[in-house]
Amino acid sequence: MNTAGDVAARATAGFRQRYGGEPAGRWAAPGRVNLIGEHTDYNDGFVLPFALPLRTVVAADRCDDARWTVWSELDDQPVEFGPDEVDEPGGVTGWAAYVAGVVWALRDAGHTVPGARLAIASDVPVGSGLSSSAAIEAAVLAALADLGGLDVPAERRPRLAQRAENAYVGAPTGIMDQSAVIRGRAGHALFLDCRSEEVEQIPFDLDAAGLAVLVVDSRAPHRHADGEYAARRASCEAAARALGVPALRDVPVAALPGALDRLDDDETRRRVRHVVTEDQRVLDTVALLRSGRIRDIGPLLTASHASMRDDFEITVPEIDTAVEAALAAGAYGARMTGGGFGGCVLALVDADRADAVADAVRAGYAERGFAAPGTLTVLPSPGATRLD
Repeated sequence: MNTAGDVAARATAGFRQRYGGEPAGRWAAPGRVNLIGEHTDYNDGFVLPFALPLRTVVAADRCDDARWTVWSELDDQPVEFGPDEVDEPGGVTGWAAYVAGVVWALRDAGHTVPGARLAIASDVPVGSGLSSSAAIEAAVLAALADLGGLDVPAERRPRLAQRAENAYVGAPTGIMDQSAVIRGRAGHALFLDCRSEEVEQIPFDLDAAGLAVLVVDSRAPHRHADGEYAARRASCEAAARALGVPALRDVPVAALPGALDRLDDDETRRRVRHVVTEDQRVLDTVALLRSGRIRDIGPLLTASHASMRDDFEITVPEIDTAVEAALAAGAYGARMTGGGFGGCVLALVDADRADAVADAVRAGYAERGFAAPGTLTVLPSPGATRLD
């Protein structure tokens, strides 16, 4: 796995090659993985993500005029835009829209954003559900805030980055991704109340416990993800209206049987059961971690996966195979992470067994005739920061 230093060196080299001279600084932001709490965010519920060691780095310097030029190692052609393009959502498209969206969100919030030249490098894989877009947004936001001396406190940055993605890029993400990549802390998971946006750093020191999280990139093609995601969200919102609550977060798990009896069809009942029980699993996981009982969260992770598979119906065969193989090889718990229909699996494992569990997952894939998955062992890492 590349380190932040490797990525920073690539961003610096890209800046020198594209613009000449040295950048004024380098800013990094991580990808993220959600430990537990899936499809609870838009139901005003609870999530528990943590930041990854995988990083996106922006090397940048300000320029005199109000224009922005951005280069990425993923696309050697730089993109340049000015106020006319950035002030109207859709004015900049493709990968550079995430950069333009940050400029737009800052300007829309009343900030005078300096013109800048930016070079981006990253080892957060695109399209795997590890929040590569939020990492770009967070790193660019940090760079522009520092270059312009903008007063943007850390607690306000997730909402600005989310607005960039929602309103400018047009992707309907919740607040979790941006919160995790901006406010993550090494050795901790971020307990986020998606209604109040209150956060709490929960101790999750895997290294001290001799544990690790194995992340498996299923490399499964995302199947109908956008339409199915929208359908799940609409179903949850309709159920909340039918139950007379602002959101499904307001249905206590103790009241779930009665709530299900009031719903008309089995599919809606299953969707509601997932969300309500998933919120409770997040709360139970947080309670165990506060007590230092990291291994004991394993069954909650596995129960979360079963709920996503059977009640929310968002897993695919590659994902289920990875979970089953990891558990059979001794993982304490395993689950799909992310929106579903592809993406990644995480497994809680003994650190000295991570390679063996990864081998077992690859063997399970081979038996089913699936293309080999990617695997990565991770620990909770710092959020967005200036490197120099």
